[in-house]
Amino acid sequence: MKVKDKRIIVTGAASGIGRDLTLQLLAKGAYVAALDINEKELQITKIMAENNERLSLHLVDISDDDSIKNFKEEYFVKHSVIDGLINNAGIIQPFINFNKLEMEIIDKVMNVNFYAPLKLTKLFLNELLERPEAHIINISSMGGFFPFPGQTIYGASKAALKLFTEGLYSELLNTNVHVTVVFPGATATNITKNSNVVMNNDAGNSKIKMLSSRKAAEIIIKGVEENKFKIYVGTDSKIMNFLYKVNDKFAIKLINKIMQKMQ
Repeated sequence: MKVKDKRIIVTGAASGIGRDLTLQLLAKGAYVAALDINEKELQITKIMAENNERLSLHLVDISDDDSIKNFKEEYFVKHSVIDGLINNAGIIQPFINFNKLEMEIIDKVMNVNFYAPLKLTKLFLNELLERPEAHIINISSMGGFFPFPGQTIYGASKAALKLFTEGLYSELLNTNVHVTVVFPGATATNITKNSNVVMNNDAGNSKIKMLSSRKAAEIIIKGVEENKFKIYVGTDSKIMNFLYKVNDKFAIKLINKIMQKMQ
């Protein structure tokens, strides 16, 4: 789906990949409804977009049912139709093993990373089906197809989003709605800060080469315009996808060694 003149929702638009998706979509002539829970950073996105008249800002807590339902009403006050939905917002968990995680954190990670995209898709799917062409893009993660130690629930939420998106793709094959699932690798974003996660020692430093959020957004939009089903963002995502398919045990042991060196 070519994005020019399309009306597209982007969640998590106040920073990272979401902000760069917003800015690049606007640059390509799209109309963007930018969602986030952080009003201050949303305003910065607006400033960076040079107050583009095709941008609308929406303060939304996607983990809250009432907030997203209210957003739908608000959206159609400002936009007549919807052509695209990019479920980008996400959080990680503290870098600890499952048995040490509190249920409150588990619920929050699942709500933001899986249930929010599911509910937003459910809310807008009928309207998307009415368009001549539309697109649903769900941002999963390399952790959605490959397990990282200390991020088991985060991975489970992204794996659920992956399979949900694959199911949608199957169900919508013969419709006007394209479906894409995205697997970013290590990307320079504020996800740890936004998730209130403190990195231990040097874990927060870039010992692993990070892809810029600008480049990640560029890859995603290019893939969307080519109607790709799956988009692997970054060399690490492509390599780990290959390794995991060839020898999953070897791949798991490898990432455990890498993560241990970072601690």
